[in-house]
Amino acid sequence: MNPQLLFWIPAVLRLLLVMIGGAVIGAFFGPVAGLTLAFTAVTALAFLQLYYLNRLDNWLDNPDSEKIPDGFGSWTGVFARLYKMRRDDERNQMELTEWLARFRQAMSQLPDGVALMDDVLFLEWCNPVAQAHLGLDLERDKGMRVTNLVRHPAFMDYIILGRYDEPLTLTLRGRKLIVHIIPFENRRQILVTHDATESERIDKMRRDFIANASHELRTPLTVINGFLEIAASQPNLDLPTRQSHIKLMSEQGQRMQHLVEDMLTLSRLESADLPLHSEKVNIKALLDQIQREAAALSGGRHVFSLTVAGPDIKGNTEELRSAFTNLVTNAIRYTPAAGKIDLAWTETDDGAQFSVRDSGIGISPKHIGRLTERFYRVDKSRSRETQGTGLGLAIVKHVLLRHHGKLEIESVAEQGSTFIAKFPKSAIYYQSGQLDN
Repeated sequence: MNPQLLFWIPAVLRLLLVMIGGAVIGAFFGPVAGLTLAFTAVTALAFLQLYYLNRLDNWLDNPDSEKIPDGFGSWTGVFARLYKMRRDDERNQMELTEWLARFRQAMSQLPDGVALMDDVLFLEWCNPVAQAHLGLDLERDKGMRVTNLVRHPAFMDYIILGRYDEPLTLTLRGRKLIVHIIPFENRRQILVTHDATESERIDKMRRDFIANASHELRTPLTVINGFLEIAASQPNLDLPTRQSHIKLMSEQGQRMQHLVEDMLTLSRLESADLPLHSEKVNIKALLDQIQREAAALSGGRHVFSLTVAGPDIKGNTEELRSAFTNLVTNAIRYTPAAGKIDLAWTETDDGAQFSVRDSGIGISPKHIGRLTERFYRVDKSRSRETQGTGLGLAIVKHVLLRHHGKLEIESVAEQGSTFIAKFPKSAIYYQSGQLDN
């Protein structure tokens, strides 16, 4: 039925009822009594409407669906519809609040910074990453102009010129940031910041790696090509000279071979596709062999000692052999003749460790943090003398990472160094029937 009829029919019926009642009373008690009754009834109906109108006005000040008043007559339908509308509004508000909370939570988990601004660049919201990138504090800075908060000339020019087709790259708070502004709706903008510091560092390491590898390969190739040119232009070289040239070319060829092998090993260790084939590693047998090889490499120039006082571990024997051999070989290269090199395998409260202590030249503290970088040289001239590839400690680092271990370095210049390969308790191999603590 038409809503208008639903309102007017009951109202007309009530008025007719009042008129009929007044007519009946007037017929029995006279017209004055009938009119008095009719007037009183109409006045009561009017005051009733005013009463419900007042209750509606009071409810509108605090439109809570749980406190909506009850009605009489047409007011019953009015309040029922208001109740339904208010419940729908509350449900929509709850859904909107929940959606907004989920949105902010999702934005907070992003690795990039996100900040919402209005059309005049006032900050409305930002995630924790944006706060760290731009030095913002949402509680403190909300409602303030972003150009007043991030006072970097390049950033301000980017904002003022409004050329948002290309992102802006700037250095801010020690980070290299890529900033992009995206218009959002009609009166809002999204400010996105991406920290490119790590990717820039990786790119630099890659460039340095290529440059250093090229340099390391160029030196022996130059020597070999030079001797080949001499051999080609002077076919009648005497035998001692020819043998000397061949010996030097052989040494340089072996140097290139070792360098290529180390680069391939390092590349393989860094590959995420290379699984770790774990097995029981017989530590005593492994270290006995490494000590024998080290003594042969040293040629009697150093004094070695070996202590094995720890358990076997789980891991890849060949990878650990490579890592431990690199540590011992390093000690031999940088320890003068008659120096002492102590090898020790021990169990600790945190797991197990292999330490190589030497009485060599030591390392200045400023170099220790960079020793595991590829081709990093403390003393380039001495590194050439020792014939190292510059990749040994990088290989050690990645082998230990694959075994959930870590490398620690202790050194004092001119007093010697200690390299410690530490393994967690989870790496210890327990015999059948023992608990893996």
